[in-house]
Amino acid sequence: MKGILLVNLGSPESPEPQDVKKYLGEFLMDERVIDVPLWARNLLVKGIILNTRPKASAAAYKKIWWKEGSPLIVLSERLKTKVQKQTESPVALAMRYGSMTIKKGLQELVDKGVDEVLLFPLYPQFAMATTETILVLAEAIQKEHFPNITLESVPAFYNKPDYIDVLSQSITKHLEGVQFEHLLFSYHGVPERHIRKRDITKSHCKIDGKCCSTPSKAHEFCYRHQCLEVTRLVAEKLQLKSGSYSTSFQSRLGFDPWLQPYTDRTIERLGKKGIKNMAIVTPAFVSDCLETLEEIAMEGQEIFHEMGGKQFTTIPCLNDDEEWVLLLSKWINKWSKTNVLSS
Repeated sequence: MKGILLVNLGSPESPEPQDVKKYLGEFLMDERVIDVPLWARNLLVKGIILNTRPKASAAAYKKIWWKEGSPLIVLSERLKTKVQKQTESPVALAMRYGSMTIKKGLQELVDKGVDEVLLFPLYPQFAMATTETILVLAEAIQKEHFPNITLESVPAFYNKPDYIDVLSQSITKHLEGVQFEHLLFSYHGVPERHIRKRDITKSHCKIDGKCCSTPSKAHEFCYRHQCLEVTRLVAEKLQLKSGSYSTSFQSRLGFDPWLQPYTDRTIERLGKKGIKNMAIVTPAFVSDCLETLEEIAMEGQEIFHEMGGKQFTTIPCLNDDEEWVLLLSKWINKWSKTNVLSS
């Protein structure tokens, strides 16, 4: 019997500092998030970050926390519920970090008689700190606790035409009646070294402005290329004029070079340039979360207004949008019937 495990990032149990500290500890100690030797990661995370950041992060979570709980969890659960209504195979939901573990999600499916699992990381683009860490952990859990089930995973779907259609429709819907001079595509940032580490050619990814637009096998695991490709494909779909849109990267940490241009500085630059009305979309996320609701919708808007901007329109993630639900369900149903993933 086949079943599907949707996996998202995760969330603290509450916006209180002690729960945020616990969550950050698990998240930041992941060797694929902060990919430095264990001694250095311990020093950075346990010695510095967990003694300074939880209080500020908790304050940020409190700004966006819903009565039902964490927005990311609530929205992911809504998505799972809607998808389950469109599919015959059992669907479970898990998080990479926090109490909604992958092990619990797999156990839920096994208890329903599932022995073939489609692991569906809810990330359009591949990255070490998102898709890869989910796949590696899920495989380890399967081998140790569920040796009688098989796992198959959904590859990055950033360039699938039907995904681009759904994303473009969502952007169009939320910009209806909105006058904007610039549309910013903001993606979660990663250190530049992550890009080079996952270059399967060991030579292509130079992050020089040309490599991401030059065909290469490296693009299969290149987060930067995949982000730029989403922007390009959506811009073509929406017939955006050159200069009316751009790409940036948010949420950097530490002092190492991260993917640029940075979102906060891009918003600042656009405001200084005289742009009065801008819109921003965050296609690295399928569910709204701290990084979209607080960092972009609140902090980003504040920066824009400080620079003289007037209207700052944030476009929601796909969340449980009906077209997104139908697309996910179509992909799942195709796999359930044919063992073929979306093409």
